[in-house]
Amino acid sequence: MSAGSRGPMLLLLLLVVAGVCVDSYKPVIIVHGIFDGPQQFQNLSRFIKKVHPGTEVTVIDLYDDLLSLQPLWKQVPDFRQSFNSIMKNAPDGVHLLCFSQGGLICRALLSTTPNHNVHTFISLSSPLAGQYGDTDYLQKVFHKTLKKNVHFICYNKFGQKVSICDYWNDPHQRLSYLRNNIFLPLLNGERPHSDMTAWRENFLQIEKLVLIGGPDDGVITPWQSSHFGFYDSSENVVEMQKQEFYLNDAFGLKTLDQRGDLVTCVHSGVKHTTWHSNFTVFRNCMEKWLT
Repeated sequence: MSAGSRGPMLLLLLLVVAGVCVDSYKPVIIVHGIFDGPQQFQNLSRFIKKVHPGTEVTVIDLYDDLLSLQPLWKQVPDFRQSFNSIMKNAPDGVHLLCFSQGGLICRALLSTTPNHNVHTFISLSSPLAGQYGDTDYLQKVFHKTLKKNVHFICYNKFGQKVSICDYWNDPHQRLSYLRNNIFLPLLNGERPHSDMTAWRENFLQIEKLVLIGGPDDGVITPWQSSHFGFYDSSENVVEMQKQEFYLNDAFGLKTLDQRGDLVTCVHSGVKHTTWHSNFTVFRNCMEKWLT
């Protein structure tokens, strides 16, 4: 053995002796948000690989850009195919990191997939309890429509063919939301259905739930929806622990909290489209959970 090759070999030997496993990080699966695609997550992928060398990072390339407006129950089975193909090659488990609308797709994946091996689910600025706000994103989808009128579009069988309607939660139209929204009320256990018990068991297979959001997001409305908070009928924000689905433990959120496996991270000064390219957010809210 040449003198030049002894250094790396000795270092590797010392790592093995010390019990350090090289390239032992779990694969990370990223699911993009509305009007997004893999291109927007190049920085986040680099962050992960920089601090955890050797990590396999996959941004699922499905329903990009305008195709992200397809109904969520149509998208979920296709994302599941990609999800399952990665998961079956990772016997030690995977991490799921999902942004904005992608957080709801991932919640549906976790709830409807038995025997998944997701260790940590990181929800990055996702409207987990719904969306109700006059934002630029709303105008992109429904031009010149005010939030108070969106329920006329969303809460019918035609509106439910547009993804944003699947999580549009008008606090002034509660009964119509529960009756006509075929996605979020089922996912949050707000409307009873025959699969509630199975979905809850599936969701609770995760080891850790990390919720990330902040007051300067500018899109998720209210921003506390990223932490399962939402408006009451007077548009006052009701925090997660006082939401009915938490109190009833409808899909396992309270159980995760009581287990100590629910983590919240609040960051000010971060706009919606910059969460996944902000290294400070990554270091403070994600890095430690992606090992």
